[in-house]
Amino acid sequence: MNIYSPSTTRSSILLASGSRFGGIFETPSNENLVVEGIPKIPASLAETVDRYTNFRGASLDSWDPVKREMLISTRFAETSQVHLVKMPGGARTQLTFYPDSISGALYSPASGNAFVFSKDIGGGEFFQLYRFDNESGEVTLLTDGKSRNVAPVWSYDGRKLAYGSTRRNGNDVDVYTVEPANPKSDHMLEQLQGGGWEPLDWSPDNRKILLREEVSANESYLWIADAGTGEKTLITPKTDAKISYGVGQFSKDGKGIYVTTNKDSEFQRLAYIDLASKQHTYLSSHLSWDVDEFDLSHDGSTIAFVTNEDGFGVLHLLDTKTGKEKAVPDLPKRIVSGVRWHKNDRDLGFNITSARSTSDVYSLDAQTGKVDRWTYSETGGLNTANFSEPQLIHWKTWDGREISGFLYRPPAKFSGKRPVIY
Repeated sequence: MNIYSPSTTRSSILLASGSRFGGIFETPSNENLVVEGIPKIPASLAETVDRYTNFRGASLDSWDPVKREMLISTRFAETSQVHLVKMPGGARTQLTFYPDSISGALYSPASGNAFVFSKDIGGGEFFQLYRFDNESGEVTLLTDGKSRNVAPVWSYDGRKLAYGSTRRNGNDVDVYTVEPANPKSDHMLEQLQGGGWEPLDWSPDNRKILLREEVSANESYLWIADAGTGEKTLITPKTDAKISYGVGQFSKDGKGIYVTTNKDSEFQRLAYIDLASKQHTYLSSHLSWDVDEFDLSHDGSTIAFVTNEDGFGVLHLLDTKTGKEKAVPDLPKRIVSGVRWHKNDRDLGFNITSARSTSDVYSLDAQTGKVDRWTYSETGGLNTANFSEPQLIHWKTWDGREISGFLYRPPAKFSGKRPVIY
């Protein structure tokens, strides 16, 4: 049962300043919630709790392909908008101003003169793609303004964008391509059946597109489509065993693809698939953890990937020639996500979240091991040093298997038995 919501808090703030001094006012009930036998909540308590819901986070969207600058998403008022950050710890320059949240922004691999972003209207999730011109500030709609458009991916030369769209019938996701600099070039490349299709990557010669067909959370397939004709070829044969494939990227020479998959394993492993033989070579079998995501450097020499290790997101660097891991700085045990290589193949950007910090953007110099923090997000004026750090614990299940979890202990000032939320 939810007896508190941010909308309730905003109402309570408007009641009167007297709530701050005596707490004599009460928050109005949510009209969509039936409350029985629950004491009314003082407005002063709602205001106190509201500080914990007003943390501002930041996440990396895209590196500028030439400059050491980046686009990030961060909340402004009630929505996430695109901001430009020009240096570690630098000011956030807001670029988009909409009543609706922006979901991702991507520079072209060839130029930082413009970027493409995704936005819906009113939370309906009928996402549209737009081009933002950095010089003029002009925003151009690239899609039809009605359908749901997802998973935009740039070609290597930065001329075209591939994406999935329900434009044809409102249900099936077909693959479209468009030159963002020429919106009239938008057209359907491949008509497909089902709503689980998405483009993942372009081949380095810009002639092929890697597609993923998701049937369920446990079953998905990879295809390669001709970027000119739309003709597609199945790369992962359909068998009785249900296999899941996650993210995927072409190798630098275009002869194979790197993927995450649970094929022949209980874990999502990093693998290389040779396109000629369809043979899988597993690259993270030495780790008994799921690989959540990865990104291949632009020169193809290094894969940055993140494993979910007991609930922590752990960063790894893999040399694609030797198959061995490279040294990574000893980052504090937190959640690492959103790994993105700069085109200079030296700077690796990522997000870090912990119990004492909201999501912020960092970068790692892969040559020197130096870590830079790019954003410092606000935390409602609270001293996060007082927040409880979780304790990683393990216990045995009835069948002898070991599982893990995080235990948040109450402050020392609270003694005796405490209620537990799990």
